[in-house]
Amino acid sequence: MGLPARFQPAPLSCSGLYRALAAQLPVLPRSDVTFLAPVTRPDKVVCVGMNYVDHCKEQNVPVPKEPIIFSKFPSAIVGPYDEVVLPPESQEVDWEVELAVVIGKKGKHIKATDAMAHVAGFTVADDVSARDWQIGRNGKQWLLGKTFDTFCPLGPALVTKDSIADPHNLKICCRVNGEVVQSSNTSQMVFKTEELIAWVSRFVTLYPGDVILTGTPPGVGLFRKPPVFLKKGDEVQCEIEELGVIVNKVV
Repeated sequence: MGLPARFQPAPLSCSGLYRALAAQLPVLPRSDVTFLAPVTRPDKVVCVGMNYVDHCKEQNVPVPKEPIIFSKFPSAIVGPYDEVVLPPESQEVDWEVELAVVIGKKGKHIKATDAMAHVAGFTVADDVSARDWQIGRNGKQWLLGKTFDTFCPLGPALVTKDSIADPHNLKICCRVNGEVVQSSNTSQMVFKTEELIAWVSRFVTLYPGDVILTGTPPGVGLFRKPPVFLKKGDEVQCEIEELGVIVNKVV
């Protein structure tokens, strides 16, 4: 038998957390809690490539005139503090901190002016990428290199849009073993949330729970000189202002 409605747990935004504390709801020690991804089995995970102006400059390539879309399978999603598993098939696994948009309302052919009405909130993602498969294998299609198991850490929470001052003006960074490797601002995004939702919904219906990864800033391992890739024992921290930080050990 299910719990009565008044006892059903609900996702907490920052404001929701404050309300829960004010109501003196039970509080558990963090050490006793396992944090899951705020979304675990969406209908789809849509990803956007080359969507930061400074990332395009890093590669000396033109800024895209249309969003570059690829995907991950939902089975790649893990929690904000789960391990990222290095697959034996790849020797070039890389990091990519990203702002993730979570859809809250179904829509098709959504107008950009209406797009934010379809957003439930935002969270932090690491678009873990096997560069050898993304670039050099499988006909240079990106899918397999992006969608190994554990290649999409999400969290630490779904922060509702009303709790964020401006999702397109947030500091975004990634640290590997404590060293800052990516540092930028979501203002550098070429196509903002509204444009991405409008564009993607031209081709597919967006459903509640769908996740859109909006691209990464410069500083990925592939374009370092020499390139740097993740190894067992590394710790990756992806952080976005007002949204929090996810921490994933590489095993």
